[in-house]
Amino acid sequence: MNNPTLLTWTENDSERSALWRSDQVLPARVVLADDTLTADAAYRLACAGTGLLWRSDFQNARQLLQALARRIDKPKKVRIKKPNPGAPALPGAVFHTHRQAQAQRTRILSQILIELNADYGIDLRRAPDAKSACLQAYGPSNGQTSVVSLRSLQGAIGAFEWRKNGVEVPAMGEALRIFPHYGVFSPVRGEYVELVANAPLPEALKTHSVAFDIGVGTGVLSAVLARRGASQVIATDVSERALACALDNLQRLGLQNQVQLQQTHLFPTGQAALVVCNPPWLPARPTTLLEQAVYDEGSQMLKGFLAKLPEHLCEGGEGWLILSDLAEHLGLRTRESLLGWIADAGLVVLGRLDVKPVHAKAQDATDPLHAARSAEVTSLWRLGQAVAN
Repeated sequence: MNNPTLLTWTENDSERSALWRSDQVLPARVVLADDTLTADAAYRLACAGTGLLWRSDFQNARQLLQALARRIDKPKKVRIKKPNPGAPALPGAVFHTHRQAQAQRTRILSQILIELNADYGIDLRRAPDAKSACLQAYGPSNGQTSVVSLRSLQGAIGAFEWRKNGVEVPAMGEALRIFPHYGVFSPVRGEYVELVANAPLPEALKTHSVAFDIGVGTGVLSAVLARRGASQVIATDVSERALACALDNLQRLGLQNQVQLQQTHLFPTGQAALVVCNPPWLPARPTTLLEQAVYDEGSQMLKGFLAKLPEHLCEGGEGWLILSDLAEHLGLRTRESLLGWIADAGLVVLGRLDVKPVHAKAQDATDPLHAARSAEVTSLWRLGQAVAN
């Protein structure tokens, strides 16, 4: 078991420490901060990697966080040197510049810190009661005080509300809801669920009624498969949070007896008539817990799924790969590479279903990645074993 990470600081001439609960790196140093600290001074400190442990009114900390965000987001006059004057920036370069700016923004905004008592109480004026939210997000405190970034705390509180209210998934019918847990990606982009709900089922599922769901997440796709007639779904994930979330949702839907959850990397043992996988869509390094559902450095999960899929398909079985082509529009992966990985695995494309995303970013012309997002298509690739000559 890994040793817990401790944050240390000096207060009242004494050295103090507490458990560090944020998924950001530890600040280079920590100073105490209160209402006397100006936004400009806080911004300079945060840019230098100094953590600001807040010791004043909680709502003022929120206002300071907003003030830092305004300073980061203020348009800057930047002179960009281009090797070929007048040539447009390459999509991949735009993406990497955007990711660097996002990472820098997150690092700066994560420097406002809040101390949590052993019961997750917050000893600050006008602080919210976040005990239940923190317990859900971080688990039992084991009697330890801890420090968390204000942004992370806001994320825990937001996740608590999402888990309480749920997310409607129209593709599941009857206005059913999925309840995402902290650290598990929410199915807010429902187009991929719609594809799985509407794709024609393989004939093999009638005689070999086992389906695999690789990377179960909230359990939404396992639920769709079970409701569509798969008598047994074996769903896998490496994340304990995801498995707990999936179990919660399956129990709410009364499907827990049809879906078996396993903590393993990619495939369970055996074969299935249908294997579904919705891997992270962008080949880049994740920097937070939630980003692990979006970014897959080197396309390792995608490649691993394709390489091992043939040996886990029964005769006549199909693998359904749900994948956005956003990476292609961003210059991060080519269609030729994807088709090459499919062929190298001994697979053939049996068909493909496409849908255009309708999320807000696809319509936001101010988004730095708007050109790629507006062209994005999400596809369900129906894959089968290639017939040997």
